[in-house]
Amino acid sequence: MRIALAQYKPTVGDIAANAATTARLIDEAVEQGADLVVFPELSIMGYPPRDLLRKDRFLADAAEAIERLARRCTGTTAIVGTARPNPGKRGRPLENVAVVLTDGEVAGYHAKRLLPSYDVFDETRYFEPGENAAVIEVGGMRVGLSVCEDLWDADALGRELYGVDPVAELAEAGAQVVVNPAASPYQQHKAGLREELFARQAARAGAAVVYVNQVGGNDELVFDGGSCVISASGTLLARARAFEPDLLVVDMEAGRGRIEPLDDEIDRLGQALRLGLGDYARKCGFDSVVLGLSGGLDSAVTAVLAADALGPESVHALALPSRYSSEHSVADAAELARNVGICYREVSIEQAHVACERMLAADLRDAPGAEVAVENVQARLRGLAVMAISNAWGRLALATGNKSELSCGYCTLYGDMSGGLAPIGDVLKTRVYELAERINENASVERIPRRTITKPPSAELKPGQVDQDKLPPYDVLDGILSRYVELDWTAEQTIADGFDEELVRKVVRMVDGAEHKRRQAAPVLKVTGRAFGTGRRMPIAQRYRPEK
Repeated sequence: MRIALAQYKPTVGDIAANAATTARLIDEAVEQGADLVVFPELSIMGYPPRDLLRKDRFLADAAEAIERLARRCTGTTAIVGTARPNPGKRGRPLENVAVVLTDGEVAGYHAKRLLPSYDVFDETRYFEPGENAAVIEVGGMRVGLSVCEDLWDADALGRELYGVDPVAELAEAGAQVVVNPAASPYQQHKAGLREELFARQAARAGAAVVYVNQVGGNDELVFDGGSCVISASGTLLARARAFEPDLLVVDMEAGRGRIEPLDDEIDRLGQALRLGLGDYARKCGFDSVVLGLSGGLDSAVTAVLAADALGPESVHALALPSRYSSEHSVADAAELARNVGICYREVSIEQAHVACERMLAADLRDAPGAEVAVENVQARLRGLAVMAISNAWGRLALATGNKSELSCGYCTLYGDMSGGLAPIGDVLKTRVYELAERINENASVERIPRRTITKPPSAELKPGQVDQDKLPPYDVLDGILSRYVELDWTAEQTIADGFDEELVRKVVRMVDGAEHKRRQAAPVLKVTGRAFGTGRRMPIAQRYRPEK
């Protein structure tokens, strides 16, 4: 039997375009002799459709698209992902289903058994879990149907969440191959762990595993592809490309297929950010972006990622100096723009800054927060300029802050936080340095000026200011943040791991106190297991302070 893994890039809600791509890929799979073609989870709708699922017309449009696809699916069997109304009389209103299309008709539906409700997933909001194992026969082989989470086990999830074992049930039903349409988002270090999981499940079931992942960016999520086939003994037989669409046809009897390489983690991170940024812009209707280019590291990395994702001619950078901006910062911004080939302008905020100081002088005089307020006026003037260009020219504004700053609130509401997307908002500062070095290593000429990488980071809102005036050194800070924010360690656990107690408690207070800022921040591209956004839902008005 020949199985085609149709790894493609759906757009959430664009049912007509998704169905057209599905039809084209079915035709291409037939031309390559495929007996079975498998598409990602909810592929007709795009994942995650979220509250579009509450719209009856959306569900009806998806159902009509499935019927049309079925009528033209005569040369092969296809498994396509969608949602449908729950046919039962109890439970939630919908099912997340793999639809079997063959011989010009819909041959059956299989509802997803395990519905994740953690991190960014909220499937129990909409779906009722399926109750039965489903095995179909294709090309003389017994093919078991599963959907994404159905293939995950307690070891991978960290604990037993469901009390149901779909893989064991499929093995008991005699499945020789387990297909798994999926929408599994990228996060660092996940690709290898997924394949280890699939090998474990294949060996346990005594059946080959065919995993087909979505690719592309949808809102804050980035899907990395990497669809694969694992033999019944746990051996990798084939792997599709990462971060791009791919149609991979595998001869199951021959037991071999194309195996694309896995890049190292820092290259994969860069690929994820480029893909997520480009898809977010295009799917939201933007063909260009605008950002403030300070001469610092974060805006430099963001600008390069944007240029790679959309083309340098689509990136418009503004240097926005005040009297506190150093000459080298403006020079470094201009040099980066020349190196990368992006559009660049210098617009001084000095006159506006002076005017604001005069306007607010009476209100700020003797105020306890006057110094910070005056500093933040500059950041807000820069945000004003970026947003004005965004409005005037219809360009997506990019916020350039990193996760370390966003964690600690070392950022200005309505200032440097202004924008429609924060591409590196889930990347700790130490990782941003690694990205910058890799960007230069992968280029024939230096793209990010060396001084941008080596100079002490500074917001340059007052004379001689550097980040470490208010923040610990980033290698120390990120060690604390990775534990407290990403791993949900307590302050006590972090202290016991060797960090200074006073410093840990200070950082914890900063993180907890900045929740109101993050709630108003632009969406960040999720690249870790714990990003700010839908996957981390902390209350703003709360007084849980265990250090007391």
